[in-house]
Formats: sequence, structure tokens, C-alpha cells
Amino acid sequence: MNTQFLNEENVRRNDGDGVEWHPLHPFVPTDARVLFLGSFPPQRKRWCMNFYYPNWLNDHWRIEGLVFFGDKNHFVDEANRTFRLPQIVEFCEQRGIAFFDTATAVRRLADNASDKFLEVVVPTDIHALVNRMPRLRALVTTGEKACATLCAAMGLTDMPRVGQSVVVPPLSDAANEVRLFRLPSSSRAYPLALERKAEAYAQMFREVGI
Repeated sequence: MNTQFLNEENVRRNDGDGVEWHPLHPFVPTDARVLFLGSFPPQRKRWCMNFYYPNWLNDHWRIEGLVFFGDKNHFVDEANRTFRLPQIVEFCEQRGIAFFDTATAVRRLADNASDKFLEVVVPTDIHALVNRMPRLRALVTTGEKACATLCAAMGLTDMPRVGQSVVVPPLSDAANEVRLFRLPSSSRAYPLALERKAEAYAQMFREVGI
């Protein structure tokens, strides 16, 4: 598997007291306009690639395939039960789509991938991250935990509902207005058809101009 996106220092530093540090570097293309923020990557045993949304059973890359190419399998390597990482990276760089998570360090309170069993130890410094993206137009959360963590970091008292967006307070010196979009989770545990999720994602990309 490709390893260039792994934060090897964090992989080695995972503490004995159960604190787990984010294993990936932020993925920030030049001229990034959209920043996807999940809660935290799943356990490594659930990964099929070293990149964001690495769980074979998570539909994020199927949604993006459907939105941009009309084919949920555009980024899917079915034979090897993984995703086509080189094509994903090239696509995201071309479109200006960035990725990180709302937590930089967590404790897992259960041996599963559920957000409700994640304790946020170190929230992500969203201002420092956004300062790397002067053309940013949208922050996108893909789950309730991520949205709540991000809103707390920005001092927002009211989270947008799923499928809605709000303007956020200025996060950097950039002139662009930045909106926070709360989209349906790409996890299959979220009870909404793939095509309906894709419609919500497509609407966000249209509003941002991608």
C-alpha cells in the first residue's frame, strides 16, 4: 500500500494510556476549495488503503464516483477490495478537495468504528489548517460527532441540520466567505440510500462551484 500520506511520527507515538494520534497528514491540494472533515480514521484493521475514508465498507469514494462520473465504481478496485488511490489523489488535486479530521488525538472507548465511542483528546486546530487554504469556500462534515467537534472549535452554538449549511466566523485572513455544510455520513450505518447521499454531496459541490 502507498505510505506517503502516513504520519509515521504519529503512528509511532501512540501513547500507552490509550491516546491515539492521527495517522495521516492533512491532504491539502494547491488551491483547495473544499475541506472534508470526518471525526477520526477507523482502526487500521479496517483500512484498505492509506488515505482518507479507507474502510472498504464506507461509501465516500463511491459517492464521489457517482457525483462526478455517474459511476459509483469509478474509484473502486473490486478485484482487490480497495480503492484506486492514484486516481483519487489526482482527482482531488485537480478539483481542490482537501481532507483531514476534527480530532487530532482520541481515545477509543470500544473496539468498533462508531463515533459515539470516540473521546476527543486533542481537537484539530482548525484555524491553522484553514490558513493553509486561502481559496477555501466550504468546510464539510460527514457525521454528527465531526460537526459537533468542529462547531465547538469555532464557537458555533447551533449545528446545521443534515443537508444544510451556515456561514462560519472568519477563520483566516482570506476574503472568501466560508460555509459549513453538514452532509449525510458516508457510513452504511447512516440510513439513507447511496443515490440520495450523492444528491446532497452534488448540491454542495454545485454551490461551491466545483
